Amino acid sequence: MSEAHPTDLKTQIRRCALVFLAIICTTSLMIYASFLPHYGWAAKVAMILAIAIVNAFIVAGFLMHLLSEKKMVYTVLGFTVIFFAGLMGLTVWATGDFPVGTVFH
Repeated sequence: MSEAHPTDLKTQIRRCALVFLAIICTTSLMIYASFLPHYGWAAKVAMILAIAIVNAFIVAGFLMHLLSEKKMVYTVLGFTVIFFAGLMGLTVWATGDFPVGTVFH
């Protein structure tokens, strides 16, 4: 049997161990950033979101093997990101739109 992608087991185990270590480190950094005393709430949230983006890239890129995928997968993912951003934008844009005569108690 000929495999399309021959792999070395030791290389795969090493890569998985490094990805696991990177995920542990980024998660620890998020927790550490939440306890920083000299920063405001908005700065802490921005730092945690930046670290979470790196964590998501590591998970999606290595564990879900998206770094080695074909053009079609990237096209579908691109459209997903565009539509998600559009829906979030519409949601934020419509937060102040209430019917006339609405009363809040």
